[in-house]
Amino acid sequence: MATTDDSFNGLTEHCQNCGLETPHEVTVQLRTESRKEENAQFSREPYRVAECKRCGARTSQRMNNA
Repeated sequence: MATTDDSFNGLTEHCQNCGLETPHEVTVQLRTESRKEENAQFSREPYRVAECKRCGARTSQRMNNA
């Protein structure tokens, strides 16, 4: 889980690659999941993307697993 830490002025999370609590840049991206061109506009899903500012490792997680 992300926490705020004023010393880093941002979010810190556990990085699997570093093995430490490190500052992360967190964004939300819309990704198209359908490979069919006619359905692509209806298949966009939000993903939470976190990038470790220390080592650059990125993780993504689908936000609405309905």
